[in-house]
Amino acid sequence: MSESLKKLDRAEAKREIARLRIEIEQHNYKYYVEAKPEISDFDFDKLMRRLLDLEAAFPEFKTPDSPTLRVGGSPIKEFRTIEHKIPMLSLDNTYTFEELEDFDKRVKKYLGKDKVSYFVEEKIDGVSISLTYEKGRLVLGATRGDGRFGDDVTENIKTIRAIPLVIPTPGASFKGKVPDLLEVRGEVYMPARSFEKLNKEKERRDEELFANPRNACAGSLKLLDPKIVAERGLSIFIHGLGVIKGGDGLPRSQSEAFEFFRQLGFRTIEHTKKGADIREVQKFIQWFEPKREDLEYEIDGMVVKVDSLEDQKALGQTTHSPRWMIAYKYPAERKETVIEDIQIQVGRTGALTPVAILKAVRISGTTVSRASLHNRDEIERLDVRIGDHVLVEKSGEIIPKVIEVLKSKRNKALPKFKFPDKCPICGGRAQSYGDEVAVRCVNFGCSAQLKARVRHYAQRDAMDIEGLGEVWINTFVEKGFLKDLADIYCLDFEKVENLERMGEKSAQNLFNGIEASKKRLLHRLIYGLGILNVGEHAAHLLADRFKSLDRVSKSMQEELSGIREIGPVTAKSIVQFFREPGTKKVLAKLEKAGVRFDLVESVKTAGPFAGKTVVVTGTLEKYSRTEAEALVRRLGGHPSGSISKKTDFLVLGKNPGSKVEKAKELGVKIISEAEFTKMAKS
Repeated sequence: MSESLKKLDRAEAKREIARLRIEIEQHNYKYYVEAKPEISDFDFDKLMRRLLDLEAAFPEFKTPDSPTLRVGGSPIKEFRTIEHKIPMLSLDNTYTFEELEDFDKRVKKYLGKDKVSYFVEEKIDGVSISLTYEKGRLVLGATRGDGRFGDDVTENIKTIRAIPLVIPTPGASFKGKVPDLLEVRGEVYMPARSFEKLNKEKERRDEELFANPRNACAGSLKLLDPKIVAERGLSIFIHGLGVIKGGDGLPRSQSEAFEFFRQLGFRTIEHTKKGADIREVQKFIQWFEPKREDLEYEIDGMVVKVDSLEDQKALGQTTHSPRWMIAYKYPAERKETVIEDIQIQVGRTGALTPVAILKAVRISGTTVSRASLHNRDEIERLDVRIGDHVLVEKSGEIIPKVIEVLKSKRNKALPKFKFPDKCPICGGRAQSYGDEVAVRCVNFGCSAQLKARVRHYAQRDAMDIEGLGEVWINTFVEKGFLKDLADIYCLDFEKVENLERMGEKSAQNLFNGIEASKKRLLHRLIYGLGILNVGEHAAHLLADRFKSLDRVSKSMQEELSGIREIGPVTAKSIVQFFREPGTKKVLAKLEKAGVRFDLVESVKTAGPFAGKTVVVTGTLEKYSRTEAEALVRRLGGHPSGSISKKTDFLVLGKNPGSKVEKAKELGVKIISEAEFTKMAKS
């Protein structure tokens, strides 16, 4: 304890803690809500450090609403499931102004009115959240989940500095009283700068990148360690009222609600408009469209709400969505840029993939400088050339894609791109097989293939070799330490330890990770071997059927084709893979090194999912698709990617696709994520 703290008595400490909390939260509001900071980051950190020291010295004065909690508390074991007092329903979508006018007609007909005013706000592409306050103090932060049930993520929510832990008394227009119970709803998002910083860090660590800011945000809120969440730079916009009790002079409209939220210290959606009719709504939507590219966050449209809260209540809701609001979705954003180069990448299966190197352009909140051109046929179809002006869009707001070559802007001297007939890495022959579109390097010893195969083998979903990232894989291959996959288990500790930037501790961690990988489950080994057309799902099927790698390697094409969801193309790939002399050599070395070929996951033989076929559609809050399917397997079920008469359950996530309608047609039982979780625990 410092000398200054030793001199404080309890009363002085209590007063200083209270003063610091108020001052820190005022600065949080100025910085994260109003974007008008009054002190430097250095001075703010000094205030926070002082409060942390005081709370450590006088723990009896630490409270659940202290701003020190924003740096993250202790890790938790799991998220508690909560039931929303008012369901958090999804939105109906519309893509044209004609459909928006149809919505207006339905609203007027239902209300029996000739004139209805609306409130328009940005549709933030984030994660829906409910915040509950009792007597002005934050007591619960919960995800939307399946609409009825969500996860208690309060500890993670407290790390978001734009969320007040204690709400102030509202202004005179709302009679100056904090409601006894207040639930507000909003959208947590990851700003573009935070997303790019996070992905750069993941790239440095050779980890899989997040596809977009929304996925990164959702993944962050699912973390069990709030300290990591605190580092992710999440923010929030509040846009809706849930339950409210004990307040006076409460808002009567959506537009008044936004003013109410602001007076309570919440950050509201920035770009909004109250429209006297649907025509004014359309004008605002049209006016705002080109401005979305300048935002620090992603939006995928605008939300149109009936402004009157009384009318909202009268309109009510259907099973899936409120009748009083609808989302207008903007078309995918397209930008013009220039092809600066076309590079050929070589993957683990030898496929030569052309990648367009673009003059950097900002699309949907992120900087795009590369776009896949997929294959030789796509290059020929587009007739794309280095130096061409092109239109690029993010397909589904995620994957950059070259849509069109602007040939009117082409310099006539631009030469046609010639797809290589040799591997650009090893110089080996490149060719297509049968009807396959892909052009592949046929040299099994190609260093690019080897690097990609080792990366695939060592990744988390395969053999999960901690410490074996892209930098070291490249180094080991280039120095000749790795000549095939199995050489991972033949690395020389002394040679590795003496490499620049390695050292004894890092080398020991790597070798510990390599040793641990010898006892991975069979399906992970099969997936890690990188057999053409064999993904995680097929690897599970093979492990379940054959129980050992030896039996898989000796299987015949007819037998493999008879396995449900293993088609003739995949069966042929498996047989060809195990017939290759190079494969046999690698497998012999793996076995000699002590890699287990027969560790199979134990599964339940009884329970609600045992022997049942389960399909997941949409985005789940608590599980990734891979995690949900792995759980089904452990419970003795059969996860599938398509609906058929043999499907027993369809698990319904957020933003489901066409599988829902097909399930209804076939009479397949549809269950929510909460029901799925409950059944899994039974």
